[in-house]
Amino acid sequence: MATKAVVLLSGGLDSTTVLYLAHSLELELYVVSFIYGQLHDKELQCAKWHAEHLQVKKHYVIDLSFTEWDVSSLTHNAAGNSIEAGSLQREKTPNTYVPARNMVFLSIAASVAESVGAKYIYIGVSEADYSGYVDCREAFVKAMQAAINEGTERKLIGGTPIEIRAPFLHLKKAEEIRLGMQLGVDFAHTWSCYKGGDHPCGVCDSCLLRARAFAELGLSDPLV
Repeated sequence: MATKAVVLLSGGLDSTTVLYLAHSLELELYVVSFIYGQLHDKELQCAKWHAEHLQVKKHYVIDLSFTEWDVSSLTHNAAGNSIEAGSLQREKTPNTYVPARNMVFLSIAASVAESVGAKYIYIGVSEADYSGYVDCREAFVKAMQAAINEGTERKLIGGTPIEIRAPFLHLKKAEEIRLGMQLGVDFAHTWSCYKGGDHPCGVCDSCLLRARAFAELGLSDPLV
């Protein structure tokens, strides 16, 4: 019987590459995506495409609402709360930060993992190439793994603890793209831009990080 894993899949470059990495390990995959009010919901179309392409065991699309508290430009495009043009050089958390988003996502992934008997939770966060989000750091991942195993029945009954796997924590995005290409990821079916629309804006942090990574490899981004 194959080992089970839950994969958090946004449809972006990082999470899609993580999905293909987990798939290459011949794990039985349960994929979780979220509707949380993001302006860039085009990424969900990409998530569905890859989940179907790899024929995962089950793809959960869970509807949440972060839109009740108007604090992130990722979920609100109101005047005065627009997405900042990124420079990748800043001393504070960008206004695209959604409060405790990865904490919420990992908690739900843990619930799915416990219900289906999964051993692993995969997440594509990185603190090597990131915009300063506090919930993309190794310290956070370790703390969440400890909390998950204290708050689920598996440990209590002597079962196998749930392990959060974040294989890109210390990997540059260019290295992720190189790995993704080896794994057969079609990056034309990924979406990184924080803004909605038909084409990437080219100026938000996510666009700049993605462009820099493809350039480092001497490649053209299929979305541009």
